[in-house]
Amino acid sequence: MTSTFLWRSAPAWSSRTARRFASQSSSFETPVAGVYRVFDREAKRLQKDFAVRRDGGERSRTVDYLRDEVSERLMERFLDIKRNFDTIVDLGCGPGHFSKLLEPSKTRKVVMIDSSRESLYRDPDEEYDVEIERIHADEESLLGVFPRQSQEAVVSCLGLHWINDLPGVLVQVKEALKPDGLFLGAMLGGDTLFELRTALQLAELDREGGISPHVSPMTDTKDVSNLLGRAGFTLLTVDTDEVRVGYPSMWELLEDLKDMGEGNAIFGRRHFIHRDTLAAASAIYKEMHGAEDGTIPATFQVIYMVRF
Repeated sequence: MTSTFLWRSAPAWSSRTARRFASQSSSFETPVAGVYRVFDREAKRLQKDFAVRRDGGERSRTVDYLRDEVSERLMERFLDIKRNFDTIVDLGCGPGHFSKLLEPSKTRKVVMIDSSRESLYRDPDEEYDVEIERIHADEESLLGVFPRQSQEAVVSCLGLHWINDLPGVLVQVKEALKPDGLFLGAMLGGDTLFELRTALQLAELDREGGISPHVSPMTDTKDVSNLLGRAGFTLLTVDTDEVRVGYPSMWELLEDLKDMGEGNAIFGRRHFIHRDTLAAASAIYKEMHGAEDGTIPATFQVIYMVRF
């Protein structure tokens, strides 16, 4: 496992003219009955939509640093695969962090799928080197979009950690792929934001006498390997990586998570936290994890999956 440290920044963004025109469609299906629901998927969609609408998308673009970094690392793994593809599916694509890195030497076309329409169409004038198609659809209903054994490659970059039926989605990916198809994924793992989780829990215990879940439960590496095996994938490679981001304080971290559309979406969540509890959490965060210069780190653990 490797670790990279980033400083929170606000990169400039400029609109460019697209080389290709994107076709568009929409596909949503009723969720499968009997699946235990941890996440409120509708709340998550609304969070992502709202995040993109703030300041015309500029605040959303400012916090692209995490997905851009992970997309580049996922692309490095993709380029290690010595094979070209006619079409690639980008599942849970957001505005297209991974798709915009694709080159004609590797694929002719990418199909971008996301449950958030605002996120999917955030950058309509973004420049792509390959043909693109955007489909507004629920990531949990992949087989409602594609027939079985129809796809050469499915890629997902940070689009799976809010999925309720992760085993079911992996089965759908397996069934949508042709027998020699590629699945390449990156998702946030169990140690993500452990600093924030610990600080909030200790502050709530101290100020309110109990704790509530404020950071999403996430899958660890062993669980991902088991789930992929259960879905029928073979010849697997699973590894982990860390991206650590420095922030002036916990308040900037919370604001960036909101602008990423990564707010709490657990069923039964509290819809507010008392100000004094947050203030205590900020102090605990800095005391336990703060650097000498007064900044605080936030860890994002990334689990990479390759099946080819």
